[in-house]
Amino acid sequence: MPRKRYSTEDIIRKLREADVMLGQGRTVAEVIRQLGVTSVTYYRWRKEYGGLKVDQARRLKDLEKENVRLKRLLADAELDKAILKEAAFGKLLSPSRRRKFIDHITGKLGVSQRRACRSVGQVRSTQWRKLKLADDEPALTAAIIELAKRYGRYGYRRITALLRSQGWHVNHKRGRLWLGNGSCMRLRPEHRNHVWAYDFVSDRTHDGKVIKMLTLIDEYSRECLAIEVQRQLRSEHVLHVVADAMMKYGPPEHIRSDNGSEFIANALREWFECVGVKTLFIEPGSPWENGYNESFNGKLRDELLNGEIFYSLKEAQILIEAWRKEYNTIRPHSSLGYRPPAPEARQAFPKHVPEVT
Repeated sequence: MPRKRYSTEDIIRKLREADVMLGQGRTVAEVIRQLGVTSVTYYRWRKEYGGLKVDQARRLKDLEKENVRLKRLLADAELDKAILKEAAFGKLLSPSRRRKFIDHITGKLGVSQRRACRSVGQVRSTQWRKLKLADDEPALTAAIIELAKRYGRYGYRRITALLRSQGWHVNHKRGRLWLGNGSCMRLRPEHRNHVWAYDFVSDRTHDGKVIKMLTLIDEYSRECLAIEVQRQLRSEHVLHVVADAMMKYGPPEHIRSDNGSEFIANALREWFECVGVKTLFIEPGSPWENGYNESFNGKLRDELLNGEIFYSLKEAQILIEAWRKEYNTIRPHSSLGYRPPAPEARQAFPKHVPEVT
């Protein structure tokens, strides 16, 4: 005999009939037999719906459905959070990087490809489609690199115009050049003290005398570790500034710079080798390879130097140091989710760094 499914209204009505029969002096066994259900079903009904009216029972069912829906939404939100947490360590700007990430996340978290694509905004047809490189891609890449070496400050639009003048049939998208990791940086920072970068910035006091600034930053945290301001800065000044920063924050694994005479001095390179820091020298005439530090120097000039008149070297040192602290602890940084690089003062590193002689 097929089982009959009772609605909430049917269950409440039968329980009311049972109450009437029990009030007439019938036994529970007789009532159950009259209702046509088993004793297990009867007592389960009593436990779930005993004393409820039809509208109350219906409301209870609606609340249970809503609870199930909210639990499902919470589970979906937690899953999306786990997926995006995996993506938090790099920007998924290109379809190829999203494609690799989706393959990684489906294997690690066991989510479906459909769900992973929806979380990172990847069209599923793009996920399926395999990238096909044009036959002339290596030659075009070589031509772009050659033009970039010759015209280092040209953007992709001017590079595209030069390519077309050479006979290449390209649009502005193919005129762009990125390395395999999605940027023009040779080594991307992965954690604090992984890659530091330093460079010089020049300005003048009110009397026309030159002041020179050495800016030192941590590429991963974007924190400005030091800004040394002097009339002249030589390699020995660079060594002392970097040594002081290492005493405070610990030595980095790599330090990036251009090929200026102050940075390639033998004494400085030998000291870096002694403390185990690897040097990363950018290609001559390629400032974009030191992009993090160039970007910081641009902010320093735009937000402070262009708006201040320094009447003495001491005034410049005080104002620039105040701006450095504000940059680290207050100024929102767009690449950090509009958080400052170092909202709280960091503790000094206990690691030992060889003394500078």
